[in-house]
Amino acid sequence: MSGRYVGRLSRQDPLHEFLSRIVCDQLGVRGSSPAFRVFRLLGSNEVYEYEERGSGVRIICKFYGSRFGWDQDRAARLAQQEHDALELLRRYDLTGSPHHVIRPLGLSRDINCVLALEYYPGEQFSHAIARAVRRGDDAHLFWRLKALAYFLAAQHNRTANGSGVDFDPDCRYFDGLLSSLQRRSRIGHWDVDEFSWLRDRWHDRPRMWHDQQVWLHGDATPANFLFGHGLDVAAIDLERMRRGDRMFDVGRIAGELQHAFMLAGDRHRAEPFIGHFLWEYSSHFPDPQSAFASITGRAPYYMGLNLLRIARNDYISADHGAALVGQAKVLLRAA
Repeated sequence: MSGRYVGRLSRQDPLHEFLSRIVCDQLGVRGSSPAFRVFRLLGSNEVYEYEERGSGVRIICKFYGSRFGWDQDRAARLAQQEHDALELLRRYDLTGSPHHVIRPLGLSRDINCVLALEYYPGEQFSHAIARAVRRGDDAHLFWRLKALAYFLAAQHNRTANGSGVDFDPDCRYFDGLLSSLQRRSRIGHWDVDEFSWLRDRWHDRPRMWHDQQVWLHGDATPANFLFGHGLDVAAIDLERMRRGDRMFDVGRIAGELQHAFMLAGDRHRAEPFIGHFLWEYSSHFPDPQSAFASITGRAPYYMGLNLLRIARNDYISADHGAALVGQAKVLLRAA
């Protein structure tokens, strides 16, 4: 992670005492007068990095209060939700090397609903994708995908609960995306009709219901995974964690790969990376060939779902949005 330096944290700021307790009690920094440098990070919420000047110890803080304005109850609930999700997933031995879920360090409703988090030094998945897209460093991305597949397979397999997948919530999410796209004039009535018909075809496929529920990351985007040495991977940003089909995470990664190469004008370049990622994920099952068949049979739905999710964003141009919608149709017609 890297951020823009914005100054020093005032000792009169309530956050200073909050962070001082964390660095002393949880991170073992001894000293009577901690001082913090502040860096602004990119994120959906207000996210900052605080560096204790004497020790170099760093803490990430997410402020939920600014996100929801007057609704502090909602902000506090979501901050607590992410805190609890991190704690829960870490209990599945997802700590340390090679699989790591970052540690929550503290929560304060009174300080703008702040959630303090462990700092993990590593390369963002988005950077690894960019190296391949812009500089042709394919070998680096293949290695990162191997590591990420290993992490997600460990998370999903360790958290499977034996209950069958309920595909209905993913169909409702699909409908929500269609409504959002239509409001933004990204799709028309005919598109909605076709997508709804395609959704129903997927809904009727038995394979969409046959897997076990797992704990999902819930927002498996390139910004939310960090890579360390070797096969080390850390997951961050778990506020959307929920039970569901593993393919919600796996298909999102595959869809993000396709989107990245579509932006560069060559969606076909994504195919070897997608195939590699899906095979590496499948290799962590007792019967990799059977797992691969199941995973590739469901992947088009979740890849298409992700392309529609991206297409609704305001930063996407109309032309690229149309390309994403068109490719989503191609994928979903595979039903």
